[in-house]
Amino acid sequence: MPFHIQNLKMKKQTPGKSFVFLCLILFSGLIFESCTKQMMIDIPNDQPEDNQFTYLALGDSYTIGESVAYPERWPVQLRTYLLNQEVDMQEPRIIAKTGWTTDELKAGIQTADHDPTYDLVSLLIGVNNQYRGRTAEQFRPEFAELLRTSIGFAGGNPTRVFVVSIPDWGATPFANNRDKAKIAKEIDQFNAVCKQEADKAGVRYFDITAISRKAPQDPALIASDGLHPSGKMYAEWVQLIGPEIKKLLKP
Repeated sequence: MPFHIQNLKMKKQTPGKSFVFLCLILFSGLIFESCTKQMMIDIPNDQPEDNQFTYLALGDSYTIGESVAYPERWPVQLRTYLLNQEVDMQEPRIIAKTGWTTDELKAGIQTADHDPTYDLVSLLIGVNNQYRGRTAEQFRPEFAELLRTSIGFAGGNPTRVFVVSIPDWGATPFANNRDKAKIAKEIDQFNAVCKQEADKAGVRYFDITAISRKAPQDPALIASDGLHPSGKMYAEWVQLIGPEIKKLLKP
């Protein structure tokens, strides 16, 4: 006999049994609802909150933190500093790669996954242009274009963008057999372009080059590769940059 016909011919339950059965169903439903609510409370929400500031860091090996752990990267240390100052910020989105020049950063931005706009944008680029023998004047139009791109990422607001100067790699052990005076002179020329273009665009400029030149007196400022900054040096950068960014985001 088909199953649905059998169900029609089943003996009716007594009212007492039906009432008990109904109570069991309702009680089970209440338990399930209670458990569901508890699960919703216990499961952590890993999605960024809408009221958190967003931050995009553009650059090269210095921004990606070559030879240091993730928490020691200066954009990550900047975020930690701001959190400690009660400025709620998401993890930074970093578009950077060791060895990138200005044109390579431009190409990297075009292929990277990123949001249309951010509350804060930083730009640190140029050391590899200098290292490969390009001139500061060749660097200027490419840097200016990246600066315009950065302002676009900040929703057209240049006050939400900042430029970080190029460190002097001539002050590192890696440059021991090189012309350190020539490197320093060229780094200064590139940084002069960065400062001029930043001022022209109404963008903040932070000079961390002087900090990088303290490395010969404090080897702890250099990472284990003998070339890139250590977490300690990046922390000094953040001590310079952080207070101004805090005032910008939390007046």
